[in-house]
Amino acid sequence: MIALTASRLYTPLESIEQPVVLIDGGRIVDVGRRNTRPLPPGAQQIDFPDSILAPGYVDIHIHGGAGHDVMETDPAALPAVEQLLAKHGVTSYLPTTVTASGDHILAALDRLATAIENAERDSGSRGLRAQPVGIHLEGPFISFARRGVHPPQDLLSPTLPVFERFWQASRGRIRVITMAPELEGARELIAEAARRGVCVSLGHSDANLHDTRAAVEAGARHATHAFNAMRPLGHREPGIVAAVLTDSRLSADIIADGIHLDPTIVELFLKAKGPDLAVLITDATSATGMPDGRYRLGWFEVEVKDGMCTAEGKLAGSVLTMDRAVRNVTKFAGWGLQQALRLATLNPSQVVGLSSRGKLEAGREADIVVLNPNGEVRTTFIHGVMTEAAAGT
Repeated sequence: MIALTASRLYTPLESIEQPVVLIDGGRIVDVGRRNTRPLPPGAQQIDFPDSILAPGYVDIHIHGGAGHDVMETDPAALPAVEQLLAKHGVTSYLPTTVTASGDHILAALDRLATAIENAERDSGSRGLRAQPVGIHLEGPFISFARRGVHPPQDLLSPTLPVFERFWQASRGRIRVITMAPELEGARELIAEAARRGVCVSLGHSDANLHDTRAAVEAGARHATHAFNAMRPLGHREPGIVAAVLTDSRLSADIIADGIHLDPTIVELFLKAKGPDLAVLITDATSATGMPDGRYRLGWFEVEVKDGMCTAEGKLAGSVLTMDRAVRNVTKFAGWGLQQALRLATLNPSQVVGLSSRGKLEAGREADIVVLNPNGEVRTTFIHGVMTEAAAGT
């Protein structure tokens, strides 16, 4: 048994001073104050003075990092991405596809499903790097007008037969699907995907307010990178953004890198959605953690310069890390670290149905990030195993 002690712990709903976390078999056995929880005989104590314990971060929208894309065929790709994620406090993630030919998407879904299954079976690899826990299918059921850098020739109308092919290739591992609700056939597919337990997320959309509300009635319950790749908010034609900001049935995520959204818009979004419904994502590409240059996003090329990732003059994902996104929320919106942490831990876990993650309490996975008082990662525990030293960024 391992006993982690520190200066403070955020569950994240509660704050515990001088905490102790007991870990056994990769699970949390108990969480409490040191003065009320004597250490069990023989427990290995690991102390982090002047540090904060928090749940491991959960990134539900990420395309790659460390020079690799999650859709590529190289077997070394996902391990490299996962090691980088762990350095930045991410313990669970949803590898996210982009629009490509049907054959490329099917092959990628099969590979990602295999990676998820291997991670679940191989207890020896757990703890060494972040764990894939499901797939986020971003495209091809998105708007031509709001496609961003998604290849227009590969966009598809949402139909049940096409989704079924994707579902079978993923072996039921799709947890999130980003769709444009205004497309013909979207409502039927939203209802079916929701019936299967998939989180339908509205995004890459030119929808008006009526179509967005109809999608929510059909079963959509989240929104992908709010404001980006969406019809802009208008005071006479409010469109999809108005529904995202005002509908309490929708949670929503943002890319808080200071590039995709002005800090004031981040503050506006957080005031609208509040601590219960706001989620942080990175939308990180293979360029994350790498120097400026040219990299891959799915099957096309992107360029990174001065922290901005673009293709053909359009934003194309990011090089954001989740630990920096959390710190940016404290900077942009003036939120405390405990409140900001919720957007990267409990909230994304709830959005995608990860009941064993996102909160530090007995019975959950021992996925824990150790932070300094400024929110910088010192080290990460995954399945109760301490990873290598943090990246220090």
